[in-house]
Amino acid sequence: MLCTTAARQFQVGDHFGWRVPDPTDTAFYTHWAERNRFQVGDSLVFEYENDSVLSVEKLDYFHCDTSNPITAFDNGKSILNLDNPGAFYFISGTAHHCSRGQKLLVEVMSPQHHPVPVPESPPPASLPPQGISPSSVSPSPEAFSPVPSSTYDSTDEDSASVMLNSSAVIAPFATFLVVLLLAF
Repeated sequence: MLCTTAARQFQVGDHFGWRVPDPTDTAFYTHWAERNRFQVGDSLVFEYENDSVLSVEKLDYFHCDTSNPITAFDNGKSILNLDNPGAFYFISGTAHHCSRGQKLLVEVMSPQHHPVPVPESPPPASLPPQGISPSSVSPSPEAFSPVPSSTYDSTDEDSASVMLNSSAVIAPFATFLVVLLLAF
């Protein structure tokens, strides 16, 4: 089964947009990114006023260093394409905004990590043919009768009897488990 996903545009921060988060929620953009799944081909839409968006390296992200951006945008609405798998780092270019939580890290999944499609209904269960009950499939106790031997002692007979009796109990149970597993 082929599974394709259309490229999507993500509004960064949803209705909140790209701005300094509330001081009690400095992890706002981290939580936003965790709620989304980004694929190669998707894009991020940053909407902001009197601010900017910088695409930066990992160390610049963690240190809020705006001095050497990969790309910089300050037009109020910036669309960035997620064109390869891996981590993308974004920070605000306005002084002190990044240190107050206005930064975003997104992990882009590679194309081979698309979710595996789940069948709409479980496969049909394999049931025994009509007219055959599980008890008729289970061997009878006579099938476990020991073969007479010319020389044996009573200890061997007792242990053989215990082993054969437990086999007679386990076989129907094992059959039941197999049928149960096949039903799911």
